[in-house]
Amino acid sequence: MKLLFINGVNLNMTGIRERGVYGTQSLDQINAEIKAHFKGDECEFFQSNIEGEICTKIQTADCDGIILNAGAFTHYSYAIRDAISSVKIPVIEVHMSNVHAREEFRHQSVISAVCKGVIAGFGKNSYILAGESFKL
Repeated sequence: MKLLFINGVNLNMTGIRERGVYGTQSLDQINAEIKAHFKGDECEFFQSNIEGEICTKIQTADCDGIILNAGAFTHYSYAIRDAISSVKIPVIEVHMSNVHAREEFRHQSVISAVCKGVIAGFGKNSYILAGESFKL
């Protein structure tokens, strides 16, 4: 199975910013753990703070499933929503934190409705749960 893990805006700062929310591991460390978990599968990792780059990555993806943590883009990026809608590859929206236990603006996702599912609140394990769901 080929899985594409896409991380959006500010997730390159994981392990540095808001450690109480996102933990102390860097995104590279988290990606290494994900890769080790899915050792029999092909995992590709992509991170960008640029909305259009995320759209292009979704549109040009060659994989069985996309695990997307769009970060703050989740709450207002109709461009990413449209990119998800334009492909046949299933996308699972993930968040490390429980967005519903945070600020009110984080409770709204414009991409959830076009995703196969949403997983939130399990820290780095949100990515693993999402990846495993493609095997069900």
